Amino acid sequence: MGFYLAQLLTGLANASSLFLIASGLSIIFGVTRIVNFAHGSFFMLGAYVAYTIVTSVDLGIFGFWSGVIIAAALVSLIGLLIEMTVLRRIYRAPELFQLVATFGIVLIIQDVALAIWGAEDYLGPRAPGLDRAVRILGEPIPEYDLALIVIGPVVLGIIWLLFHRTRWGVLVRAATQDRGMVGALGVNQSWLFSAAFMLGAFLAGLGGALQVPREAVSLQMDLNVIGEAFVVVVIGGMGSVTGAFVAAVLISVLNAFAVLMFPQISIVLPFIVMAVVLIVRPHGLFGKPGSEHGAPSEPEQPLRLMSNKAAMILAAFVAALALSPVFASDFTLILMVDVLIATLFAVSLHFLMGVGGMVSFGHAAYFGLGAYAAALATKFWGFGMLPAMVVGPLAGAMGALIFGWFCVRLSGVYLAMLTLAAAQILWGITFQWQDFTGGDDGILGVWPAKWASSDQSYFYIALVLCVGGIWLMRRVAHSPFGYTLRGGRDSPTRAEAIGVDLKTHQWVGFTLAGALAGLAGVVFVFSKGSVFPDALSISLSVDGLIMVLLGGIHALAGPILGASVFVLIEDWVSRLEFWRFIFGAIILVVVLAAPEGIAGGLSKLGRLVGLKSNTERAQA
Repeated sequence: MGFYLAQLLTGLANASSLFLIASGLSIIFGVTRIVNFAHGSFFMLGAYVAYTIVTSVDLGIFGFWSGVIIAAALVSLIGLLIEMTVLRRIYRAPELFQLVATFGIVLIIQDVALAIWGAEDYLGPRAPGLDRAVRILGEPIPEYDLALIVIGPVVLGIIWLLFHRTRWGVLVRAATQDRGMVGALGVNQSWLFSAAFMLGAFLAGLGGALQVPREAVSLQMDLNVIGEAFVVVVIGGMGSVTGAFVAAVLISVLNAFAVLMFPQISIVLPFIVMAVVLIVRPHGLFGKPGSEHGAPSEPEQPLRLMSNKAAMILAAFVAALALSPVFASDFTLILMVDVLIATLFAVSLHFLMGVGGMVSFGHAAYFGLGAYAAALATKFWGFGMLPAMVVGPLAGAMGALIFGWFCVRLSGVYLAMLTLAAAQILWGITFQWQDFTGGDDGILGVWPAKWASSDQSYFYIALVLCVGGIWLMRRVAHSPFGYTLRGGRDSPTRAEAIGVDLKTHQWVGFTLAGALAGLAGVVFVFSKGSVFPDALSISLSVDGLIMVLLGGIHALAGPILGASVFVLIEDWVSRLEFWRFIFGAIILVVVLAAPEGIAGGLSKLGRLVGLKSNTERAQA
């Protein structure tokens, strides 16, 4: 009995830490509607700053707790600086495009922390006065864990009082429900957004600072915690701090006992719980319909077919690609294959998001399914390269068909997080099923057939498959099916009112996008000769999102431009010291200079140049 009580208390202590970062994330999303990937960076900075303070100034209990509060306050000021200098400039940009900015901030903060504190991990001191253990039913329980169990509900109570007993809190709750109406009533939204972002950053920094006595301070803290924090926010309901607390307790306690009973499931348990909750309650435990969306956006202009001039330029570009093996080096050909793979993957995701209006945070699942299916078919089932290239897209389509049935019944962030849950569940299975998938050792020796083994030959195979897949996606986008998807994206109520079976159309579109992502995975696995669980990881899904959003989600050329720029810049800067800082700075420059993405920026530039030329001719 005592042992199980100890596990319960450990889970509750973990829940308090998780609640602090999740509550800040929930507040920021509720008010600003920003999906803040940089929130984990605030958590990490809180830990680093607190470690520096408490190890530099030895003032006993007062020094430790003062250091924790000062660290959280400093992080809140950093958050305010980021909000005022970066995010405030792009609040009118498409909401998901703001996600790109926060990703750039993550990269910059990573390298800033590396430059200041170095790459080594730091073990913080125990909290003075709470550095021992007490025995409860014969089991030793750290005093610090008991303190955390108290701190979580206390912070929840303070937040409740702040939101229900102050004018600012009432405005924040109003903005969470209807941001447009709050602005119409004359409330200074810039001030409100800044204050909410500052509070969210403070809570994240506080959570990181309180972790110093419990775990090593490292550069991995941000990415290790942000996924679970998003899960907690979604389970609780977007914008609900109480929901975040209940979800944090649920996830942490289940994890504490799952480690004992079924250790293999612990790495994906939060995502399984999230998937179950979203299927049963599509808006989370305490969420309300509409909480997953921001202010309604204006319908986009209809898609236009390419002009004859644009078609000729595109044909010339494809012809130049076809001739490139004549003069390009082997390394350049390999890099160009990487660009083609990334472009096909990004185009398939863009079809899902830009045409279908279904945001996916887990599109790598279908990329990985295609890659693993082709590898298994080649290595263990005796298939040749060409039959295996058929199996891969079928596997991606089958996975999308199964998961898509559940996903299309949701919308907004809830849909995106359910796709993430599906990808993480598949990743967990792949990572731990050693006998079938090779586990973290992957599957090696998946090379092209002998006739396609040269770099030049495989480049042509990749060119045909990827360009063919991109052409197919474009044709479908301009077909009646594609226009039906766009109509359902812009106004689902109207689409259903005129008799469109929107869910079925979205399900088919989801499946088609999965098949093309699987094809990209097939080209990838034969290009690299191996596949590992990373092919289904969150990081690859995020890369795909960045490609689509960086290029521009409102243009069919967006993912092509975004993927090309992303891969080429990443290849260049990754050879440099502090490459994350450089890469993140480049992303922020693009975000601030072209809030509609690269394609939108080029289109705007073209219109300005054309307008200037017409004006000059008129004056002449």
